[in-house]
Amino acid sequence: MFDYSKVDAYLEKHMDASIAELSKLCAQPSVAAQNWGLQECAALVYELLRQRGFSVEILPTDGAPVVIGELTGNSPKTLLFYNHYDVQPPEPLELWNTPPFEPTLKDGKLFARGVSDDKAHITSRLFAIDALLASNPNLPCNIKFIIEGEEEISSIHLKDFVYQNSERLKADACIWEFGGVDHREVPVQYLGLRGICYVELSVETASQDVHSGLGGSIFPNAAWRLVWALNTLKGPDEHIRLPGHYDTVRPPSARDRALMDALPETSEEYRTRYGVQSFLKGMTGGVDLRLEEVFQPTCTICGLTSGYQGAGSKTVLPARASAKIDFRLVPDQTPEQVLKALRVHLDNHGFSDVQINFLGGEAPARTDPDDPFIKLVADTALPVYGVPMQIIPMSGGSGPNHAFVHHLKLPVATAGVGYPGSQAHAPNENIRLDLYLKGAKHIARIIQEFAS
Repeated sequence: MFDYSKVDAYLEKHMDASIAELSKLCAQPSVAAQNWGLQECAALVYELLRQRGFSVEILPTDGAPVVIGELTGNSPKTLLFYNHYDVQPPEPLELWNTPPFEPTLKDGKLFARGVSDDKAHITSRLFAIDALLASNPNLPCNIKFIIEGEEEISSIHLKDFVYQNSERLKADACIWEFGGVDHREVPVQYLGLRGICYVELSVETASQDVHSGLGGSIFPNAAWRLVWALNTLKGPDEHIRLPGHYDTVRPPSARDRALMDALPETSEEYRTRYGVQSFLKGMTGGVDLRLEEVFQPTCTICGLTSGYQGAGSKTVLPARASAKIDFRLVPDQTPEQVLKALRVHLDNHGFSDVQINFLGGEAPARTDPDDPFIKLVADTALPVYGVPMQIIPMSGGSGPNHAFVHHLKLPVATAGVGYPGSQAHAPNENIRLDLYLKGAKHIARIIQEFAS
């Protein structure tokens, strides 16, 4: 039995240094959607790995660069860490209590854009490696990192990168970019991610906006045109009307249902946290709500743009309108299928003039809940958190794990520093320092036990 007392003592003693390292990383903007600071942040990540003895490279893509690193250990087994250095846009800035790129410590939390998603996960894993190296000159096993800069824009170039560099990324298992505890302080293990197909629909009905008194009765209105097109995508029953959309949907298994049934009730927590008064399809809670949340595809209008939205009134007939929409996908749907079906659907309903701009996508993927690596990650969480890890078959969110599961053939597990109040993607994003420490302790145990 490995004695973790020295590892834990190192982590507790050097917390301030690790948080300072994390703060420096968060102070560097790296907004993929705005192409802001990506090269500079990749250079910082490169340096973090190089300082620890990793063989590291910054490799170009047609978008943001990817940082890969490798450090040889005593065991022939290799553990791959996937992370991303890009972050969400900080807007709306007026809702932040502190500047988003000025990391601020307050009440046992560190606030900054990207601190939870995903920069604290990068530095906490390196922190765990520091602790292991402090007591032994060699790591227990080989460690590889792949850290991309386009996760927040659907990892546009990552799949091709993984395919092209599969030999360099060869490993025995993978730890994904996120993880943490739920609202009960119980560590959770997400075994899979839904896919996504993100598009912008747009229509143009004139060369310029027109006085509504002139054109309102005789000119087509782009805003109405788009609204009518959107109205065909799904109805009040929430059924998505694209042809064949549900043909490849894999229903949850009995094992999935059992795992979801073991999860705590979330309905009241959702009502309190998000202020929702009711759920779709008349659902009130229970396992059916939890299954619906992750095992059903979605079609979500994420934003609408048209006409005048400023103060006061402006009587104008909009010439252009656009909407951004995401389709969340479940096994075995693909973004390519959705794109094709969407075009056919719009054409068949008389909206061939509505343009589709594909903004990114990835297929869903999941790991077998009975894979030995999942058990290892769960078992090593127990001494750190004091309660058993909760196994969750699927996450409602999306990510580029399909290439890792199906091309690299890796079991993929989650372990990290997140919690429900982290405000990822929202103003006042933060991490809790106590969970940062626990996350590093857990990663150290995963690495050590994985080597045996």
